[in-house]
Amino acid sequence: MASFVLDRLNVVESGDSSSGVTAVLLHGWTMDLTTWDRVASALPGRVVRYDVRGHGRSAGGTGTISELADDLAAVLEERVPTGRIVLAGHSLGGMTIMALAEQRPELFSRVSGVALIATSCGDLPGQSGVERLAGRWLGRRAKVGFGRVIAPGLRVTFGRRARWRDVRAAAAMAGNTCGSAFVGIREELTLHQRREALAVLADVPTVVMAGSWDVLTPMKHARVLAEALPSAEFVIYPKAGHMLPLERAEDVARRVASLM
Repeated sequence: MASFVLDRLNVVESGDSSSGVTAVLLHGWTMDLTTWDRVASALPGRVVRYDVRGHGRSAGGTGTISELADDLAAVLEERVPTGRIVLAGHSLGGMTIMALAEQRPELFSRVSGVALIATSCGDLPGQSGVERLAGRWLGRRAKVGFGRVIAPGLRVTFGRRARWRDVRAAAAMAGNTCGSAFVGIREELTLHQRREALAVLADVPTVVMAGSWDVLTPMKHARVLAEALPSAEFVIYPKAGHMLPLERAEDVARRVASLM
């Protein structure tokens, strides 16, 4: 199973291969592993990143969040079979960590830290009528495409004084997302309800990070996470948006590194 999954996923390793701790970084919906470039380069130890199925250079089309958790379990089994693990998830990546906790709680015996970044454990809004209409068309496309066209629209997902190169990078990643994954994951976000799974993280050092201007997973979602994990560090970035691994890369790296 693991080999089959890994054949479809684009996995990248960096850092000290002999380290006893590995940071596994999970990107968000419509992004890819390059979201983490600046964070990964600043981390100690070993770093493993991969493109979620249907995103970046990974095959596989769409998948449920439960199936994405299965993919994460396969990556851990084959690429991180021993040693301590730190899991960092941005948006969909954080939800995938919660799904893994729900499905495979025994795997967290080796997890020495978790970073939940601009994410939610549930109650995200459903699709609008416009989204559903657009989804019928996008779902038939091999790639979303038109990355340059959607760049201005993606600006709203960033906070104040966003670097335009970061907005363009996010748009390019979105444009390279498989159409069926773009549509299917959006539907999955509505179904995601995993507050109870957070109990698995109760004894794991955890940091919850949120941007005060996040329009995709607003502050109320971060506060729910912080309430469910009262021992977690809760970090709010004033005037930052949803794209914290790009907007606040240096501090995100520092906080993930502290878990390692």
